Amino acid sequence: MRLKPPSLTNQILIAFVLGIGCGVFFPGFGQRLDILSTMFIRMVLMIIAPLVFSTLVVGIAGVSNAGTLGTLAVKSFLLFFLATGLSLAIGFGAAFLLQPGEGILGVMGEVGKVSGPVAAVSEQESFWLRLIPKSVVDAMARGDVLQIVFFSVFFGVALRAVGERGRDVLGFFRALTEIMFTFAGYVMLAAPIGVFGAAAAVMGKHGIGVLANFALFALSVLGGLMLLVFFLFPLLGVLAGVDVRTLFRHSREAVVLAFATASSGVALPKGMAGLERFGIPRAIVAFVMSLGLSFNLTGTTLYIGSAVVFLVQAFQVPVTGWEWVELFVIFFIVSKGVPSVPRGSIVLLTMGLTSFGFPAEVIGTGVGILLSIDPILDMARTGSNMAGNCLITAVVARWRGENEIGTPGEAH
Repeated sequence: MRLKPPSLTNQILIAFVLGIGCGVFFPGFGQRLDILSTMFIRMVLMIIAPLVFSTLVVGIAGVSNAGTLGTLAVKSFLLFFLATGLSLAIGFGAAFLLQPGEGILGVMGEVGKVSGPVAAVSEQESFWLRLIPKSVVDAMARGDVLQIVFFSVFFGVALRAVGERGRDVLGFFRALTEIMFTFAGYVMLAAPIGVFGAAAAVMGKHGIGVLANFALFALSVLGGLMLLVFFLFPLLGVLAGVDVRTLFRHSREAVVLAFATASSGVALPKGMAGLERFGIPRAIVAFVMSLGLSFNLTGTTLYIGSAVVFLVQAFQVPVTGWEWVELFVIFFIVSKGVPSVPRGSIVLLTMGLTSFGFPAEVIGTGVGILLSIDPILDMARTGSNMAGNCLITAVVARWRGENEIGTPGEAH
């Protein structure tokens, strides 16, 4: 009797555990395995642009009613804003409850300031300018999903407007979409190898003791994420009429992959394929999931909320009641369109604290503290981001009257 091979989810989890063991017991060797993670992530990144472009163009050009597209956008952003506000409030609340920053000044000397520069965003470059690509080729080369979405939406609308004359072009993009999903399936076969390399490298470099001095802050973030993912997300799904259990079964591989690689972009193809198997039309999946990469980072937003309170407590910054409201509003706004740069959440945090008027030395040392414990929390919040995007996509589909989602079938 032939043994059934483990599912991709189990393969990824096994690889993750083995990678941790390798990094802990053989740290030098583990750090060198980072090349496996880098190779896998590059393989995924090379398919993101054509995958998002083709699926959005086909979905938008194939919409029979022009008003449908606007309705889809309005419903998506309404849910994005609701999820952002809720996540930020949980992050603030968890840190207020556990007080993770109290007494942290005593260990600050062990952490020190940031040893290297954190990726920065030009202060003059507004969000709206970052939305519009200078060149679609440049946007695709950089993998800027937000700019690719912007171009794809207008391209799809224009293709729909030319009608019959664009039929052959639409046929090409339909074929390209099928090819890219097949291609993505091949790439995902290498996911366990990439995850093993990533886990070994992180543990080899930072070690398990990275959370020792800041366990309470980690607990506030992880506790908030668990509340969000295992209680509030399912509650929202049930209220919207979504079969949450079936949705989880179809999206769990994407969530695990996002967690293990700390990259929502890497897990995007797997998430889109899973939602299609769940029965959500491809047009909705492509539109909502692509926008969600920048506008619906619930896990990241929750982390930012806890980090703000943590730094205020750690550095004993005097903040009044109304100023807390101001901090909340600032981070609610800047959380939309997180820059596609390394440690984007740290960039977002720096932007918000600077806007509020935090002293530069406080920001510098605070970022150093957070970077020292960031790798583990980065994985947790990224997994939450993917879970939130999958749920929001399903809720939007239900709001649009898709009553057959939740049963395996062809996307329509």
